[in-house]
Amino acid sequence: MKTVYNELVRPSQQILDAYQDVLTNYSPSCLVTDAMKRVGAIGGLLPVKASHKIAGPALTVNLSIDDLVDCMPVLARAKPGDVIIIACHETTRTAMWGGLMSTLSQKAGIAAGIVDGAIRDVDEIRDLDFPVWYRSTVPRPSPTAVHDRTEPVQVNVPVVIGGQLIQPGDIVVADENGIAVVPSADAEEVLEGTRLNISKEAMIRDKINSGASVTELLAEFGHL
Repeated sequence: MKTVYNELVRPSQQILDAYQDVLTNYSPSCLVTDAMKRVGAIGGLLPVKASHKIAGPALTVNLSIDDLVDCMPVLARAKPGDVIIIACHETTRTAMWGGLMSTLSQKAGIAAGIVDGAIRDVDEIRDLDFPVWYRSTVPRPSPTAVHDRTEPVQVNVPVVIGGQLIQPGDIVVADENGIAVVPSADAEEVLEGTRLNISKEAMIRDKINSGASVTELLAEFGHL
């Protein structure tokens, strides 16, 4: 695999702040995915803490499935608010994120880490209160980390996790339900749809609490 380092083009801060506002609602990943008509959803990765909710631009890292290397130097390319996404291609025999990576990321203002593979030091990450999503855990670190190897690695290239394409700069919204990926070009349209979903769900909850029946709700909203 050839090493690649591309610059990350991030969405506007106004758009990113608007997606942060979405996090104040229940199940933001569901709201966003609903706005995209079920497109953009990733399941199967777990958060270290169920209470974590994050939104931010994707800084993607693609690793060779046959040669997982230490990707800690990638942090030097990240900016506060970024979500670092490491594509390990579901390889779970080696931990590609741990306590030190989380500590450094937290100090740098990184929003979260998403690892399509294994992590370690889960107790430390939980105590740090740093958001990380992962496929599994394993105590063993990357052997290349011991030998100070950081290449080959591809930074800010398209990656695929759980069958979902993620382009660098896409907006990632994650919570305990899963991960929603919003293409940067569609961010404003999806945001508008998400806000409509928030209003609709609030209205439905009010009607339920006021005694509306299922039949009445289906007649008014079509589906729940």
